Amino acid sequence: MAFNPLRVGFLQKLVQNAFYTTMMRRPMAYKSAISLETLYPNSSLKLSTPAFNADPKEKFSGFIPMEKLDITYSASSGPGGQNVNKVHTKVDLRFKLSEADWLHPEVKEKMLELHGKKLSKEGYLIIRSDATRSQQLNLADCLQKLRTLLRDAAVTQRAPSPETLEKVRQRHLKAARMRVALKREDAVKRAQRQPPTVVDL
Repeated sequence: MAFNPLRVGFLQKLVQNAFYTTMMRRPMAYKSAISLETLYPNSSLKLSTPAFNADPKEKFSGFIPMEKLDITYSASSGPGGQNVNKVHTKVDLRFKLSEADWLHPEVKEKMLELHGKKLSKEGYLIIRSDATRSQQLNLADCLQKLRTLLRDAAVTQRAPSPETLEKVRQRHLKAARMRVALKREDAVKRAQRQPPTVVDL
């Protein structure tokens, strides 16, 4: 029988297809030790994000509803080649303080007191970030900045006790006395460096 390269190629393809079909039908024998089936054998493995319920006793729990924010993306500045012109990675996060019904009233008042001058004419607090070339990382940076501002506003500053005020006063008084003593020492040193005064009789 004569050698036919087309027939040989056809047979090779047929064997490959049969091999791949067998491998696809055969169940995988290897399971990772950290697979979900191994770690959670009784779980249905239906992953979902649980609903967040804020504690009413807390002024700010750290949760920020994304639907209450106005987020826009734009081209970032600085070096980065053509990627800067193609990808909008800069994030502008606008947060309207007057319409933040999810915030505690005391936190809103404190935010207005601390950052009232930074609000725009429409009442928005604008937070920007273009620290990285990733849109998601810049968004996370903006959210972290906003979360830090809200946490600082939620902290209740306690009035110092009279004992603490007296300690601070004594500390300032001691520092002032030390400063005057050092100035006097410097004045004496400068006077000693002067040549003696000769008086003619």
